[in-house]
Amino acid sequence: MSHNRRGTQRRRVARESAQLLYTGQEKEYRQAKQRAAEILGVNVLPNNAEIAMELNRIAEEREGPRRHRNLLQMRREALQIMQSLESFSPILVGSVWRGTARLDSDIDIVAYAQNPREVASTLENAQYAITKTDAQVVTKHGMNEPAFHIYLDLPSGHQAEIVVRSPESVDQRVKCEIFGDQITGLTVEQLRRIQRDNPQQKFLPT
Repeated sequence: MSHNRRGTQRRRVARESAQLLYTGQEKEYRQAKQRAAEILGVNVLPNNAEIAMELNRIAEEREGPRRHRNLLQMRREALQIMQSLESFSPILVGSVWRGTARLDSDIDIVAYAQNPREVASTLENAQYAITKTDAQVVTKHGMNEPAFHIYLDLPSGHQAEIVVRSPESVDQRVKCEIFGDQITGLTVEQLRRIQRDNPQQKFLPT
């Protein structure tokens, strides 16, 4: 198979994978790319970053200007949540940080506390509607790390997920499974500055 033909097939599989993810037919990148390859009858698999970029294009095509308004609103909401949690060193991550949020995206925030219930209590005192909490253990670098998830329903209809981690992990940076770069996210002050200077700014690897 020629290099050009293989590249064309990768792009086709990436596009089909992104369509499956956007329409909710698949939830995970791995399953989406495998199913897309089967649908197209090829044996070529793109990487996650290629699929993510196609997903971004599809969202732009289908959602148009509404997508940009949605991102602005979600970043404003994220800043409000983070300001209420400022004593827990919150970091905005996920698609709202990246600037690639779609209409069905949620707001992802990491906070740091020895007692996750203090974070939940702070959110309740700030009049946020907690729909669910969930204690989980994730494995990173061969080690088990506890994480406490708090889910919010916002008045706008958006959802937010706050992951509470141990303060000892505050300086740890994780590699992004989709883009392959380091997840740095935005602090409260950084998000304030973005809101002031360039509210549509994207954070994607070059």
